[in-house]
This record gives sequence, C-alpha cells and structure tokens, in this order.
Amino acid sequence: MAAALLGFFVITLDALIVNVALPEIGRDFDSGITGLQWVVDGYTLLFAALLLSAGSVTDRIGARQAFGAGLIVFTAASAACGFAPNLGVLVIARLVQGAGAAVIVPASLALIREAFPDSARRARAISLWAMGGSVGAAAGPVLGGVLSEISWRTIFFVNLPVGLLALFLLTRTTRSPRRADTPFDWTGQIAAVAAMGGLTYAAIEAGAVGLTAPRVLVALLGAVAAGAVFLIAQARGRHPMVPLQLLRERTMAISASIGFALNVGFYGMIFLLSLYLQQEHGLSPLATGLAFLPMTLLTAFVSPTAAWCARTFGPRMPVITGQLVMATGLVLLCVPRASAPTWLTVMLMIPVGTGGGLAIPAVTSQLLDRVPAERAGTASGVLNTARQVGGALAVAVFGALATQHATFLHGLRTSLLTAACLLLLTTAAGLLLRPAPQQ
Repeated sequence: MAAALLGFFVITLDALIVNVALPEIGRDFDSGITGLQWVVDGYTLLFAALLLSAGSVTDRIGARQAFGAGLIVFTAASAACGFAPNLGVLVIARLVQGAGAAVIVPASLALIREAFPDSARRARAISLWAMGGSVGAAAGPVLGGVLSEISWRTIFFVNLPVGLLALFLLTRTTRSPRRADTPFDWTGQIAAVAAMGGLTYAAIEAGAVGLTAPRVLVALLGAVAAGAVFLIAQARGRHPMVPLQLLRERTMAISASIGFALNVGFYGMIFLLSLYLQQEHGLSPLATGLAFLPMTLLTAFVSPTAAWCARTFGPRMPVITGQLVMATGLVLLCVPRASAPTWLTVMLMIPVGTGGGLAIPAVTSQLLDRVPAERAGTASGVLNTARQVGGALAVAVFGALATQHATFLHGLRTSLLTAACLLLLTTAAGLLLRPAPQQ
C-alpha cells in the first residue's frame, strides 16, 4: 500500500509541479506557448499511449515487477530532465518520464487489487491511493513555486528521493504472480502511440500556424489512419491489448468517459491559470503555487470520503455530485473580470479540485469491483489512459484556443466553458452506472 501510494504521489507531483515553472522554462530556453505545451504534453502523451499496453504488461509479468521497472525508468528520466541543456532534450526526457509513469499507475492499482481481495477494504485502499495523488497535487504547485525561485531544474530532482524510497519499500513485498497467457499487442500499441501523437501534435500546432496548415492536416489524417488501424487490430487481432468486450461493458465505457472529462477540466484549468496568474496578474512562481494550495489541500481531504459516500449512497452519488461540482467551478471561473482580485480566482478554483477528488476514487473503485482480478491491470490501464488523454488534449486544445483569441482571458473562458459542457454530458452518462455486486 505504501509503495503504491508513493508511486502515484510522485507521478502526480511531477505532472503539476511543472505547470508553475513553465514561464521560467520559457524564459530560460526562449520558448513560446507552443514549446511549453510540449513540456507538459510530452509527459502526458506517452503516459496516455502506453497505459493501454502497460495494463497488459502488468498482468503478464506481475504487478510488483512492473511497478519496480516503471519506477526505475521514471526516476532516471527525472534526473535527465533536470540536466537538460535545451528544450528538445527536456521534451524527450519528459516522454521517457511518461513511459515510466504509464507502467506505475496500472501496476499500483493491481498491487492494491492483490493485497485487498475484499471489496470494502479495497475501496478504502483505493481512496488512500487516490489521496496520495491528491497530496502530490497539493504539494506540486507550491513546491514548484518554491523550487523555481532557485531553479526550475530542481523541480525534477525532487523526484529522486521519493522514487528511491518507493523502490526500497517494494523490496519488502512479495513477488507478484505472472500471467504468461497475457500477450503483447505490438500493432495496437504502435497504432495507439501514432494516433495520440498525431492528434496532440495537430492540436498544439494548430494554435501556432492554424488548423488548415499542411502539417496540421497531415497530422490529423495520420491520427485518423492510425486510429483505424488500432480499432482493426483490437477487433481482428489474435491478442488485442484492449479486448473489445471490455470496452462494450457499460461500466468500463462510462468510467472511461467520466475520467476523460474530469481530467480535461482539472488539468486544462491548471495549465491555463498557471500562465494567466503569472503573465496577466504578474504573480511570482511561488505566489502562483500558493494560489493553487487551497484547492489542492481540500482535494486531498475530500478524496478519502469518496469510498464512504459510495458505500452509503451508492457509486452514482459521488460520481455525479463530483462532476456537477467541478462543472460549476469551471463556469464560475469565467465570471470575474480581468481586474478582479486574485483571491477571488483562488476561491473559485476550489470546487474544481474538490469535485474531481470526490468523483475519481469512486469511479475507479466501481470499475475494479466489476472486473475479474486477472483483468484488473488492463481495466485500470484503459481508465487511466482515458484520463491522461483528456489531460493531454486539454493542454493542446486549450493552449491553441488561448493563442487564437484576441486576449488570453477570452481564450481561457472559452476553454473552461467547453470543459464544463463536457462534464455535464458525462454526468448524464453517470446516471447509468449500476451498483457493483456484493462480495
């Protein structure tokens, strides 16, 4: 439990600690918003694309073994980020970080599934696991602000002691069983990387050169073609990494769509407000990190209550309520004028974080309760892939919207309202969630 929690903590910390440091990175490497989008999405891109097969790999080689390999890759890539001599090397190192993180997430959930066969205890364990991410989210912006005052490079070095501690704890656990009958789908994995990479590239570059630019259109066509190959591989391949019967399961489809929408709202807001508060309001990195602190701290306290709410009122209550709270917060953030005080923006961010903190553990627990143990890694990989794709596309699309509008504030409002509408759609879908069978 401790190793799984630390692993989720460090990858969530790394996702959010970078946002506050983006203006410093841009000044150091003389990069505009397009380059900064790649610093964020370089991580989330491979994170999302490799999560699909990472779940299958976890089932095949064992949760403990996969978790250890992912931690080693992530920790080594963190050191490479800190020593990066230019933006290109930084983005490449971030890609490798994302590959390690992709293995850590499903492996950590599979470790919990092995350690807690009882559904009630597992729900509490998942809430603690989610709280590890919430604590990472709470610490990320503030720690990023503090360390950026020294150097943005130090935000990556902080991952090293946490990663080493998690590896030490992992050595104290028993070896996980292997399932050699879980094959690796090379065609599907390559197609997934190509599809997500092409879509992300097109979204980011569209903000810089326009949607009709030749390279943007080529990237979009490539993403569509790769997506078609992926679907064909999953439908006709002998060993698909994402069995279509799993995707046809109502709980799986709804959980994935909800996870996607929640990350669009949360990570899209973090990316835009990190730039807005520093570039438009003139806040320092430290002050910007502190501005996120009330939201992230309350999120950390809300997450443990999700399991209790799910047991008491059923899984739909925390899932639906969380989405509605987040959507409300996103809409309210669009109301204040540019001259509004910073404290008002800080207060309006709180519903966004607390809504996600309530919904994510509940929807994760609901999903793992309804899948067999041998598919736990694959199912959690699909869920977290949907979440990371949501975060990556939010940064890419919202960044493009921010640059295309007359003012940054106008683009920010358009982006947040788009995220709120998406959450309302998935809230309606959440009404179809069924209670898990009693064990």
